[in-house]
Amino acid sequence: MKYVPDYVVFDLETTGIAPKRDKVIEISAVKVRNGQVVDEFTSLINPLCNIPYGASQVNNITDDMVEDAPTFDEVLPLFIDFIEELPLVGHNIHSFDMNFIYRDCMNYLGKVPDNDYIDTLHISRKVLPHMAHHRLSDLAIHYNVSTKGAHRALADCHMNQKIFEYLKDEMDNFQNANEKNKQRICPKCNNMLKLRSGIYGEFYGCSNYPNCRYTENV
Repeated sequence: MKYVPDYVVFDLETTGIAPKRDKVIEISAVKVRNGQVVDEFTSLINPLCNIPYGASQVNNITDDMVEDAPTFDEVLPLFIDFIEELPLVGHNIHSFDMNFIYRDCMNYLGKVPDNDYIDTLHISRKVLPHMAHHRLSDLAIHYNVSTKGAHRALADCHMNQKIFEYLKDEMDNFQNANEKNKQRICPKCNNMLKLRSGIYGEFYGCSNYPNCRYTENV
């Protein structure tokens, strides 16, 4: 889990949530250098099938909108060229988007991209455990990021890019706390001290608790 300054945020809209049968109907991406958006990529996709009503209710993409759009086998090579060898960033991409990308790259291109990827859903769950939910919209509200145009791929990419930049500080704080924990040794039993939370705030307690009850202030 680490921040990188150069990356591509991407997002898909699909006909459903099952990679084995559903199709991509929109793909978007924003390219980032030194933490700043420098380019973007977006295209509607004709899935060669009807878009279910439920999917259209979520992403507002209809059959009429994709009627004259290219098919995914035409768009996918352009997307692969766009992302280059940069790490991919997205929200819930480990469980969702990457499955579609891997499937269709294998079907249309005969191989899958070997780009590293970073899932902001997994990061937020680790560094923001106090939040009840970690949807992209929840993080946007948490960081006061606009949700205008949410559930369209390009808008979600720009939203996610801003959130990833905010998560940089959260990741740094999380790593620093872990490093501090690693460096602290209990003077009574020589076990590790861990950062804990109590009714009066954070404190360091022995990892050998309850056998050792040594504590010290943060």
